[in-house]
Amino acid sequence: MSEAVAPASPTVPDAPSASRRRTASGALTGARVVLALFLGFSAVAKLVAHTSAVESFDRMGWGSGAMYAIGGLELAGALALLIPLLAGVAAIALAGLLAGASIVQLTLLDPPNAVMPALLVALVVLIARDRRERTRELFAWLLGRGRAPRDGQ
Repeated sequence: MSEAVAPASPTVPDAPSASRRRTASGALTGARVVLALFLGFSAVAKLVAHTSAVESFDRMGWGSGAMYAIGGLELAGALALLIPLLAGVAAIALAGLLAGASIVQLTLLDPPNAVMPALLVALVVLIARDRRERTRELFAWLLGRGRAPRDGQ
């Protein structure tokens, strides 16, 4: 005797609650500040031609111009991470910069050190995702298709 079993209705996972989204966004705001400090210190080392930075760029065969350029990009990204309207765009740009740093570590410097920039890529992707609405607002405004972005976070 077989029993008829009703087909299981597909369950749709609940969307994250507003409080969980706020908590996650708050954590990513803290991560933005910490990452900005980290990148700021890294940038300053390059911009003041600290011995460790000079040695690394010499090992790669890149000149001091590349060191200053990368330091400038890091500093600009660090500062933009701290500005809520620019944080998403900064995170997208930093994803490329950090992916490049990971590749350079793998191919030209010390492969085990490639882990840190790779992990930071994951972090900036999360930041970019969290800030996507503000990034859309910014681009719509820049393209003349929207009103000026709102103040605040």
